[in-house]
Amino acid sequence: MSSTSIGGQRQGTQATPAGAHTPKSILARLDRISVWSMPFVFVGIIGTGFLFAFYDVFDINVSFIQSCVALKHGCTPANAVTALRIPVVLNLAGYVVGALVLAPISDRIGRRNMLLFTMLLTGVGSLYNALAPDYPQFVIARIITGVGVGADLAIVNTYVGEVAPRRNRARWISVIFIMSSLGALLGIWLGLFLTTPSAPWPHGLSFAQASPSFSDGWRWMYAVGALLAAIGVLLRLELPESARWLVGQGRLDEADKVVSDMEVVAARHGPLEPVPDDIPMDRTTPESSLAFRALFSDRTYTRRVFQLLAVWFLAYVTVFGFSAGFTSMLSSLKYAPSEAGLITAVGAFGFLACALFAVAFADRLERKFWLPIGAAITLVGGVIVAEAGTSSLGIAFIGAAIVFFGFNLWVPMTYTLSTESFPTRARVTGFGLVDGVGHLGGGIGVLVIAPQIPNMSVLGAMLVVSGFLVAAAIVALFSPNTRGRHYEEISP
Repeated sequence: MSSTSIGGQRQGTQATPAGAHTPKSILARLDRISVWSMPFVFVGIIGTGFLFAFYDVFDINVSFIQSCVALKHGCTPANAVTALRIPVVLNLAGYVVGALVLAPISDRIGRRNMLLFTMLLTGVGSLYNALAPDYPQFVIARIITGVGVGADLAIVNTYVGEVAPRRNRARWISVIFIMSSLGALLGIWLGLFLTTPSAPWPHGLSFAQASPSFSDGWRWMYAVGALLAAIGVLLRLELPESARWLVGQGRLDEADKVVSDMEVVAARHGPLEPVPDDIPMDRTTPESSLAFRALFSDRTYTRRVFQLLAVWFLAYVTVFGFSAGFTSMLSSLKYAPSEAGLITAVGAFGFLACALFAVAFADRLERKFWLPIGAAITLVGGVIVAEAGTSSLGIAFIGAAIVFFGFNLWVPMTYTLSTESFPTRARVTGFGLVDGVGHLGGGIGVLVIAPQIPNMSVLGAMLVVSGFLVAAAIVALFSPNTRGRHYEEISP
């Protein structure tokens, strides 16, 4: 399969005479496609980025206690939540570097080429983690991985939004987001199996492997991550370039070929709609498209940058509080490590449930309304975990699943909103700015809030961590309506 061909000769489409295609005609043909118009296997190929990224976020959740005890003098299960701050914060700093330095390169050299490089970089970082001989090098490896993941998330979301049907962009980003939930489940359950001691259900896994004679399960965790990244690089060689980006670069022959192949796939689902004549167009030429200048020389885009940055910054305090630190948080609140890990592992099924829910309902509401819904659900789940206490694990399982459902529910819709809010010439740069720098919110949560958790009640900890998502939801309500609109209409 060619890297730019996703079908054979054009069938059931309106023929375009050689040399007659224009930017407007190509975008009109692209935007009239109403179904996923690539081989469905590409969903999995694109999704390897999400799979690895969320595996990388969640693999440290359960496994960090074991790696901290092995590498850091004086680290114990009870104080690991404090030691977690350094690798998580510097990993998030790596996200920012990747999003600000690497991701914008995609707006200049293309989505596909950078997708190959960023996945390779994440794999190198994960392999380094697996081999790290001491705590400082473990932390350095987390930084490298963060750089790759920060750039990869920005490019993947942009790429999916640019090739997905206009009326179902949030749905298809949600489909890819299912891979995130699978990565999270793999990271958490593998961590539970490899890095926690065996304990009878429901206090742990009876077949868990951690013991005095097997204390390197965390190394195997990161080795698996490196393997996933290697597979991802090989699979991504099959991806075509984004036709919308090619049009923005004036590479019309290549864009026409990609869209023609997409039309072939789309025609298998039924007749294509007529090509519209009245579509909005990007107002700049490729030669004038410097990404950062495009964002900060325009008042509308500057305002969107700061608003969405506030949304992601506040929301990531909650997201990383739960996704990277839930097990350590529960351990500091008097749960045994095996119980805390098991509660997190069971709760992660709520992540999968929310991804499936988002596929069905993401495009039913404007993107900005999902944040308040997710925040309310997260608060309910946190209260249930708190009320369950350490004596009712069954209720704690249910509460944890609701927490994971709530704090992830809004993510694919807000990914979609963030890609829609910036023009093609600076879309990856804009997403990288708001999502990448927004990750610093997760770092603030880990640095400022996590050390206070042992001094809180369970209910207090849950409400404080969830409260930042409520604040993000309020800010998000001032975002533009973008559902179903042309990219060039929202962000010319």
